[in-house]
Amino acid sequence: TIGSLLAGFSSLGFNFLIGARVFQAVGASMTMSNSFGITTSNFPFSMRTRAMSVIGMFVSLGAIAGPAIGGAILNYLSWEYIFWVNVPVGLISIIIGAKYFPKDTIEQRGSKIDWIGSAIFFALIAVFFIALNAAENLGFANPWIIGGLILSILLFYAFVRSQLVIKEPMIKLNIFKNQLYSVSLTTALLVFATNAYTNILMPFYLQDLRGLTPGQAGLILMAFPITNFFISPVSGWLGDKFDKELITLIGLVGLTLVQVGFLSINAASPFSLLVIILIGNGLFTAIFQSPNNALTMSTVPKPLLGIAGSVTALARNIGFIIGNTLATIMLFIFMSNIAGHHIESYPSHQPELFVESMHISFFFAGLMSLIALFLTIYRMASRKRLSRYIENEVH
Repeated sequence: TIGSLLAGFSSLGFNFLIGARVFQAVGASMTMSNSFGITTSNFPFSMRTRAMSVIGMFVSLGAIAGPAIGGAILNYLSWEYIFWVNVPVGLISIIIGAKYFPKDTIEQRGSKIDWIGSAIFFALIAVFFIALNAAENLGFANPWIIGGLILSILLFYAFVRSQLVIKEPMIKLNIFKNQLYSVSLTTALLVFATNAYTNILMPFYLQDLRGLTPGQAGLILMAFPITNFFISPVSGWLGDKFDKELITLIGLVGLTLVQVGFLSINAASPFSLLVIILIGNGLFTAIFQSPNNALTMSTVPKPLLGIAGSVTALARNIGFIIGNTLATIMLFIFMSNIAGHHIESYPSHQPELFVESMHISFFFAGLMSLIALFLTIYRMASRKRLSRYIENEVH
């Protein structure tokens, strides 16, 4: 809330805005990291999927309301109010949270922040994604890109080593010994990365190729979050009443087929077809998401719920970042390779380049969804060996 307030003071300059956004992001990460842990610790196993589905509903509601409210604000007020509108909402949330949030009953005496691990992890994420984004223009053969990727590997190794030797690490790596948790987390990351391709490629398709205004494109793209919003509670009910793993499998099968559907979209496709595909995308993502979140968190001991929730939120964010980055890189690299020269923007005089590159990119998105599908099949095949984690949680 404070970060949103500060970000609106445009007279203080661009650098101040960036600093305020960083401050805002720190606060946002705190809320995102703990939401799963709070929900898991306060609902019995039999109701946990429905509880997770409510979180999914409000994530979708935010995706719907944010652009709409932002557009309305910009029609009547200056851009600073994009940030200031968060302040009264944040203040109300603080008051409600102080009154109704459960008090933590797990004592954490003498806990210390892992500054070393945090710094290494921050450097790892920054270097890796800067190198990937720069590769779009410089190419992966550029010495700076190669150096950045090598440095990322070294930083990853240093981070793992630090977490193993530090007494109170940022991430307790032993949590990944739980295979059910690790598999569920990996599938969630892959699904978020898959859906990021839609977020990146569809605006190009609708605005640049089909000539729609941002408002018209936004209305079509809202088919995804609106469907997700209404299906999330249904998915939560199904996950609590039936086999959670089977429900996630159905969601992943459908999500993979949706990526195949995107391959059928061309420059003359009816918008109704695209809306149907986007509805399918929101439908099957919702069917997957709530049961998978419940499976992810239900195998974690109560003292580790906070770190498990934060890692789950981290996987979601990294999935989005990886998907956004790969979708952008693939689109322009494939267009450049097909055209035989470097392309940095939408090729308005050669729309066929975009369509072909878009199809190749969605093919890779389908592969990620397929990997998530196979991981879920492995998890189901190994359920007897992994079920002791759920049994321990229930009893």
